[in-house]
Amino acid sequence: MFPAAPSFAPVRRFFIAPSGLKDETTVNETTPIAPAKVLPDAQTVTSVRHWTDTLFSFRVTRPQTLRFRSGEFVMIGLLDDNGKPIMRAYSIASPAWDEELEFYSIKVPDGPLTSRLQHIKVGEQIILRPKPVGTLVIDALLPGKRLWFLATGTGIAPFASLMREPEAYEKFDEVIMMHTCRTVAELEYGRQLVEALKDDPLIGELVEGKLKYYPTTTREEFHHMGRITDNLASGKVFEDLGITPMNPETDRAMVCGSLAFNVDVMKVLESYGLREGANSEPREFVVEKAFVGEGI
Repeated sequence: MFPAAPSFAPVRRFFIAPSGLKDETTVNETTPIAPAKVLPDAQTVTSVRHWTDTLFSFRVTRPQTLRFRSGEFVMIGLLDDNGKPIMRAYSIASPAWDEELEFYSIKVPDGPLTSRLQHIKVGEQIILRPKPVGTLVIDALLPGKRLWFLATGTGIAPFASLMREPEAYEKFDEVIMMHTCRTVAELEYGRQLVEALKDDPLIGELVEGKLKYYPTTTREEFHHMGRITDNLASGKVFEDLGITPMNPETDRAMVCGSLAFNVDVMKVLESYGLREGANSEPREFVVEKAFVGEGI
């Protein structure tokens, strides 16, 4: 296939002659008009919401050919000043059945991507590579009765997808979302999402009585406080929710956070007898490592 021929049109230009009189010239009709720059794998922003000074979410159009499992991530990005793509891995926060794609992001003033991405507006475009991958999928876990989502900060994004996935409630009797942030305001994205689930026309009935939400803070006073690792290791979360401790026969878990968080949580899960699995070898828990140590 040959590239489209450039379009041409006469262009009328004005200039000021030395005498101060306005003169007129016509550019030759063979002068090409530069086409508007279009991003590769472009998708259009449909909504943007800033939750705090450091957190925002946005939705974009979904490629018609994109198929993914709830919990997976894709590469998204923008062009830098030299026209080169700046790409980073982002979990898809919307469920696999959604007509659009949602993302939840931190803002880093000097971040190669987020320093630009945080200023996007409705109608603008981002680059989205439609090749989803990831470890935080239900298929990577052995069958069980209780499913734990363990996240800090924007690590809740893949679980925002999975909490809206019917399969999670069809395969497990209970789903527990543990989310820890520094302040109460940083929990708001998750709180509003969980609150809206009961009225969701697709999964509202499935969620009822099955989903337990356990948000905590580490720096600001809140009704539940402390790190996820501490609340799991001490058994406080089991006591607060009125449930039995973790058991490898019944409990399955997914983990998404910083490298330090992932390592610490893995140790706690292993202390309860759970083993790390993967897509190729399902076990009792899985950890998403794609975002660890990656500049944003």
